[in-house]
Amino acid sequence: MEYCLEVPINPVSFGQVSTSLLREVRSRGLDPCIFPINQPDLSSQKKDEDFEKWLTKNIIKAPKQHSRNNKAIKLWHLNGGMGSQSKEQILFTFYELDSPTESEINIARNNTLVTSSKYSQEIFKSYDIQSKYVPLGFDSFNFKKLDKTYFDDDRVTFNLCGKFEHRKHHAKVIRAWLKKFGNNKKYYLQCSIYNTFMSQEENQRVVHELLQGESFFNVNFVGFMNSNEVYNDFLNSANIIIGMSGGEGWGLPEFQSTAIGKHSVILNAHVYKDWANDENSVLVSPSGKVDSHDGKFFIKGADYNQGQIFTWEEDAFISGCEEAIKRVESNPLNENGLKLQEDFTYSNTLDKILELV
Repeated sequence: MEYCLEVPINPVSFGQVSTSLLREVRSRGLDPCIFPINQPDLSSQKKDEDFEKWLTKNIIKAPKQHSRNNKAIKLWHLNGGMGSQSKEQILFTFYELDSPTESEINIARNNTLVTSSKYSQEIFKSYDIQSKYVPLGFDSFNFKKLDKTYFDDDRVTFNLCGKFEHRKHHAKVIRAWLKKFGNNKKYYLQCSIYNTFMSQEENQRVVHELLQGESFFNVNFVGFMNSNEVYNDFLNSANIIIGMSGGEGWGLPEFQSTAIGKHSVILNAHVYKDWANDENSVLVSPSGKVDSHDGKFFIKGADYNQGQIFTWEEDAFISGCEEAIKRVESNPLNENGLKLQEDFTYSNTLDKILELV
């Protein structure tokens, strides 16, 4: 059966997933109609003229040839998931919380729902909404292990990634880490937490508030990296990736880092449990839940994004960091992490989606 794809093509996480899926579609010689959500932007991707020509061809033909009788595969938020290019839509969404609102429930019921998280699948099941679990894959086009030396000393470097949000517990991680390792030359923390949905001034204010007037020589905040090549280099520069977010649809930076052989400190909750285990990560048990509301991205009382996120104790997190340091000292390469590249592929992701078509 024919189908169309309605996807965002941009530098942020949704766009990265869409682009990886589109590359897999093209590799199979398929030519579905493609409807981009907003203006396509491949600026963060390596130049690939053949892919760009294929993409342009299928975008141009979409309004001319697509029939609404053909199914639509849409990658998007629940907010915005009601609109469709077809009479029947497969909505692949990355729900992050635990209490879908009345609007979110209605949208889910009006689509064939796909989720990247077993945890989210169970949340929807509790509301009598059936969904299909489809894991994401390793983005081998943009990410790889680099045989490169970054520092001329024996420091252990931690990375913290993802756009700054309360949901991701960035502030809590940074303050706990600095309390234990601040101004210790053996350990460094690199933070790639620039949020493109905030102004330059807002991002600068976040850093100022996080440091609370103190000075630390072993923490570094980097700005927005506008290419995946630069970002891949950044991920390779650390020994340990930190993933202590309270709610995720997958956790792309943490997953990609672990899959290129970096050790990881990961909260043993939500979607992290689908790919992180005791062999490839140091797992930190959650201590409960807190409200997700932050007044900006998750607004209390809104029609979308309501609920709680997982939280954790500082001592448990620091113990996880200390265990990860031991693993680095034993073997800098996380060999079990590398196995994620084979266990999670976009070929498998596409296969599972197309089963619904």
